Amino acid sequence: MSPRLLRPQINPLDVAAAVIRKADREHPADAVLREELRANGAIYRSQSAEVSRAVFAYYRWFGWLDQRHPLAGQIKHALDLATAFAERPDSFSDEKLMQRCLPAWIAAHMEVTADWVRSLQREPSLWIRARRGFTAALRKSLVKTAKSPLPEALRYAGKEDLFRRPEFQDGEFEIQDIASQVVSLLCDPQPGETWWDACAGEGGKTLHLSDLMQNKGLIWASDRADWRLKRLKLRTGRAKCFNYRTVFWDGGEKPPTKTKFDGVLVDAPCAGLGTWQRNPHARWTLTLDDVRELAAIQKTLLSHVAGSVKPGGKLLYAVCTLSREETTEVAKFADEQLADFEPLPLPDLLHAGGPAAPVRWFWPQDLGGNGMFVAAWRRRSAAVKDPSPTPGTSSTP
Repeated sequence: MSPRLLRPQINPLDVAAAVIRKADREHPADAVLREELRANGAIYRSQSAEVSRAVFAYYRWFGWLDQRHPLAGQIKHALDLATAFAERPDSFSDEKLMQRCLPAWIAAHMEVTADWVRSLQREPSLWIRARRGFTAALRKSLVKTAKSPLPEALRYAGKEDLFRRPEFQDGEFEIQDIASQVVSLLCDPQPGETWWDACAGEGGKTLHLSDLMQNKGLIWASDRADWRLKRLKLRTGRAKCFNYRTVFWDGGEKPPTKTKFDGVLVDAPCAGLGTWQRNPHARWTLTLDDVRELAAIQKTLLSHVAGSVKPGGKLLYAVCTLSREETTEVAKFADEQLADFEPLPLPDLLHAGGPAAPVRWFWPQDLGGNGMFVAAWRRRSAAVKDPSPTPGTSSTP
């Protein structure tokens, strides 16, 4: 008998329940889900989409569920709510959505609107970034793609595993959220320049910066996790990215190189409120203390990298979060404490002819991707003696 016929029948809701039971603050649901599907790939592959939908529906609609009921019943109720919302969104009142779909503490720390909350309850879009010169060809070869306001961003609505596509293997595109793509475009790096991607992670923005620079110049990509930098190196080979160096940096006061840069990007660790559409479990594990701790880290990172920007160079701060503590308050800190920097107006990439501004907000309900905040400064040509104060201190005697 074929081994395929001996495989047990799997109920996707049972697998989803197993993921939910294992998930907690230290074990995020998306990571537990990936591990569960990876460990049982041969059995679950055909049903992985059903499992994923059940897990994420449970957390999107968690505030509507009666925890006294069996978990299987709660998951089914969540799926019913998700279907009803997709088909009849107006049957859900703004008031109830805003009360039940978010933790109670968040409203005092950001602007919560009904449009934003409604965007969180929809299933997220999948975005790809075409390498320069491949956009038109990809629109023909990948069915179910749609244009966007950005030149190389395509929204993909198909069901195919894009990682298996030959175009992906040949480095013609990356899977990258549109809000992440916005950040590199706002950096506007030029061929031949030298940039530092200070919190590079696995290199999504490093790859985009390299593409915008036409592989000319140099990008230093640093992170405090060596495994992320190893992943970055694997991605650069496939993406035909060669103008980079990786270096370990733990965010300490001493930069990893004495180089002075044309631009420094601080894509800082953050609370991730902007990702709550695709990562709904985080809504129920994040605390206000986390937000405040991360805001302190963000200010420290900006202080520590400021001295590495050459006179006339750019400093950009980006976070996929929306709380005041991590956005406008961090920008205010930089305005006040980084004495030889001045706000740098950023173009309106989404509306032709729109006014430039030194801070940019990108909301899921407007962009169709993650929420993102970006602020920018330029270092004055006549530098002040000490550009890198410690957070909480004044730049004046």
